[in-house]
Amino acid sequence: MTDEVATPAIGQTVHDTDRDKVGEVMGHEGPYLQLRPLGGGREWDAAPRAVRALSRSELLSALVAEANARSRRRV
Repeated sequence: MTDEVATPAIGQTVHDTDRDKVGEVMGHEGPYLQLRPLGGGREWDAAPRAVRALSRSELLSALVAEANARSRRRV
């Protein structure tokens, strides 16, 4: 058995446990993943060991939260 962490695919939605944030994988740079918030915005670097894939219910919850936040920003 190995201790290697599976690298998430570009476009996959993950939870960054170090920052307690949900983001979409935008790319890989060196040892890090570049994640972007679901509603867009500034990317951040995350260590692959600190991210985990979302379950279907977690993904749905994150998407609904982003849609609600987007609706509150509109005037």
